[in-house]
Amino acid sequence: MQLELQGVAARHPAARAGAPPAVQPIDLTIAEGELVAVIGASGAGKTTLLQVLAAAHQPSAGRLSIGGREPWALPRRELQRLRGQLFLAPQVPPLPPRQRVVTALLAARLPAMGLAASLRSLLYPIDIPAAHEALERFDLADKLFERVDRLSGGERQRIGLARALLAPAKLWLIDEPLSALDPTRARQATGTLVNEARARGVTLVATLHQVDMALAHFPRIVGLREGRMAFDLPTAEVTPERLQRLYEQHEDELRGTAPLRQPAEPERPPPVVMHCR
Repeated sequence: MQLELQGVAARHPAARAGAPPAVQPIDLTIAEGELVAVIGASGAGKTTLLQVLAAAHQPSAGRLSIGGREPWALPRRELQRLRGQLFLAPQVPPLPPRQRVVTALLAARLPAMGLAASLRSLLYPIDIPAAHEALERFDLADKLFERVDRLSGGERQRIGLARALLAPAKLWLIDEPLSALDPTRARQATGTLVNEARARGVTLVATLHQVDMALAHFPRIVGLREGRMAFDLPTAEVTPERLQRLYEQHEDELRGTAPLRQPAEPERPPPVVMHCR
């Protein structure tokens, strides 16, 4: 699914009236099947840009095209149908705490189901093998029937990513997917997403704080600074000097030493159960 932005600007969804745009007017074209990482310091506008690309937040200026269609010019039903072809993974996965993991995973298929099938799936999960296979890709197969509220923050974050493998989507938009993961899990999760997107011909756009992960896995890097596009380059041309300018005054984030936002607790070992007599 192709994306095209022409002079697109947007305010943060939670910004007060009159606040300056979080994304300044930018031009950007992403071809069908491309794999693109968006990097930049905190507050650069990465999440706002992703919300715009997902047709979840209307730009304040400019033109957006998704798959050759302008979402905000569509009738409401057509807009909903277009959104059903996209998969947006926010930094904090919207997983109901009392739901079983298998149900939360298979809910990613709901956009392609009718009402009756959707209700049946919520009550009696279908295609459990597909859910198990998706979890295996993120080393979580043993959590298939766990309740979501019994998982660590890192496990919930990986389950949010595993939903992409089940979604009927041609475009994956992934927002800071590694904030609760240790380096080993982060490499595994990033590699899985990139490899699956490439194999399926899915367009993948991910915002990342971890510059090393972006450089290691993505062939194209977009750098944002204060809402403006600092560069849009093949990974091989993203030099240390360019990164230094992009993160000027935020060098701790570039080095990975800054206390980045942690909306979910990090991975933790399972609790020890003590039996008293």
